[in-house]
Amino acid sequence: MAATSRVVVVGLGPAGVDLLVPAARRALEEIPVRYVRTARHPAITELIAQGWAGDALDDHYEQSENLEDTYAKIVATLCQQAKIHGTVAYAVPGSPAVAERTVVLLHEAAVAGLIDLQVIPGVSFAEAAWVRAGIDPIATGAQVVDGRDLTASDLELGGPLLIAQCDHRLVIADVAVTLLDRYEPETAVTVLQRLGLPDESVTQVALSELVRQVEPDHLTSLLLPARRSAIGPAMIELVALTELLRRPGGCPWDAEQTHSSLTRYLLEEAYEVVEVLDQLPADAPTGSSATSGPAYAALADELGDLLYQIVFHAVLAQEAGAFDFSDVVQGVHDKLVRRHPHVFGSVEADTTAAVMTNWEQIKKTEKGSDSIVSGITPGLPALLYANKLMRKAASVGLAVDTRESALASADLALQALRAGDDALGDLLVAAVVLARTQDSDAESVLRQWSQKYVLQFMAMEKIAKEQNLDLTKLSPTEIGDLWAKAGTTDSI
Repeated sequence: MAATSRVVVVGLGPAGVDLLVPAARRALEEIPVRYVRTARHPAITELIAQGWAGDALDDHYEQSENLEDTYAKIVATLCQQAKIHGTVAYAVPGSPAVAERTVVLLHEAAVAGLIDLQVIPGVSFAEAAWVRAGIDPIATGAQVVDGRDLTASDLELGGPLLIAQCDHRLVIADVAVTLLDRYEPETAVTVLQRLGLPDESVTQVALSELVRQVEPDHLTSLLLPARRSAIGPAMIELVALTELLRRPGGCPWDAEQTHSSLTRYLLEEAYEVVEVLDQLPADAPTGSSATSGPAYAALADELGDLLYQIVFHAVLAQEAGAFDFSDVVQGVHDKLVRRHPHVFGSVEADTTAAVMTNWEQIKKTEKGSDSIVSGITPGLPALLYANKLMRKAASVGLAVDTRESALASADLALQALRAGDDALGDLLVAAVVLARTQDSDAESVLRQWSQKYVLQFMAMEKIAKEQNLDLTKLSPTEIGDLWAKAGTTDSI
């Protein structure tokens, strides 16, 4: 690369030449070979009116299939012209450091040794937006995103959200769809248009009315308020709190814990979550009318306790230099993507059975195992262990998978038991398979039955107390009558 192959990038600011910084204007006046990414900018219009001249690169948009290709061609043009002319000026809207993909690509070209790069800062559209909205981006945790590339993850940091480049109705429509996944339809959206110009417009519309009421142009941005329910800030605060409790001056109990000492708490919290889940309607959340009831409130509380245990172990691992909570989150995210090739790849899986078959084979490959059953945790309760074993067997077509075949297996086991054979395990496995054919598992079924039994037993005790009866002194017939009565009472 010749030492004189240089691209000088300048920011045009968000509006007219009055917001163009002096260093940028000097560069545009002193460098004879000038390019602008787009002529659709008020500062360029004013400069041309004052006799300034430069080549616009708008035609690259029409010659490319997508924006990334457009930006790559613009950068290639600038590198080529810098090689020919020595130094070229390149003007971009706003600030070169904010939402400007071509400048990122120019930095890469400079690192590769293709050009020398100089970037002169400019006033960004974001600064004008913060001023108009009265927002301190640092104090509020505000962020700037590209409307053409908005995703749900962009909405999880919690601070005010400034969405740039909302320059077309289709972009506005896509943005609205993404926002409605996280924001209420009545959320007030501030529409910022042509900031700093005589026809500046700052209005508010309901999110649900965004597409219908906003007429976008190339100087349109949207501002969303901070979200109290954002996942990102809440998780960051929980991790920070867990770390604080471990430090000197924190909680002595937390400071003394180890992975081993916390094991029983992890198990207890997991069981308490399961206990609360059993209190939800069987069809929850589909068709459930109890989403705001005490069961869901209890579930939120118990899930929080379980989450704290997970965060606690991640903080201990971080102290050991092994991994941190972000590694846990990223790890399970990547695992889910890998194990759903029918969603994120080209594998076809139209049924749950096909999905599970793929899942087990992928898991086997990931773990480097020769067997899909070798990784079943031996410490699982027996019914859960058998359920998992049958699930893996079903993934290769071995286990029975219909209600009729499961009942037939149960009948055979009962016949063997009556004949004095040791077939109790076969009967229990038949029950496990039967539960699977009903989209359940024997562990959950037995637990739910036990809970009903406990309630009926307590109802029987209550009736006995009301009638001044001593259960230990009643005959089997009297106990049976009382039990039957408890099964039909609403007294508990």
